[in-house]
Amino acid sequence: MSGRSGIFAGDDPFVIAQTWYAEAEKSEINDPNAIALSTVDADGLPNIRMVLLKEIEADAFVFYTNYESKKAQEIDQAGKAAFVIHWKSLRRQIRVRGTVTREDGPQADAYYKSRGLQSRLGAWASRQSQPLSSRAALMAEVAKVTATKGPNPPRPPYWGGYRITPVEIEFWADGAHRLHDRFRWTRTAPGSDWDVTRLNP
Repeated sequence: MSGRSGIFAGDDPFVIAQTWYAEAEKSEINDPNAIALSTVDADGLPNIRMVLLKEIEADAFVFYTNYESKKAQEIDQAGKAAFVIHWKSLRRQIRVRGTVTREDGPQADAYYKSRGLQSRLGAWASRQSQPLSSRAALMAEVAKVTATKGPNPPRPPYWGGYRITPVEIEFWADGAHRLHDRFRWTRTAPGSDWDVTRLNP
């Protein structure tokens, strides 16, 4: 493969992703870690929603959610997911497809503790994706858990992380006259060697 240099330089796609994200933190107005997460239900019908990516690890991407939510149910059923992160200010995007496992140990505990108190209490109060009679009912539940859980609530058993371990990562950068630069990293399984291919725009 030829022509991979500059912002695509290096053999590790996670290092490239971390570098791009660090640049986006300086230029995106809001939520440079917002990703469009795609899952499929039992019938194969896709769903997509925005979530916040919290970590780019050495071999995976991590986000957190309610395990009783629709997305969590679909992830647990399929064991796979995909996402795209797009930075308009940089005119770049990354697409990821891979297998998914839960992160519900000490790492999830540490992240939960790092959140603001109201967000921690909200995780207890919200039955994500379930029908809600009114906002007043939600606020009443927040008041209830505030009174019962105290100022240092533990992580709810139904709330934690997911780790997406990619088998495919595609980097896209805007080019003049729509002649964009696209490179796709693929591997047969997590931990195996990457194959890198330049794609037509």
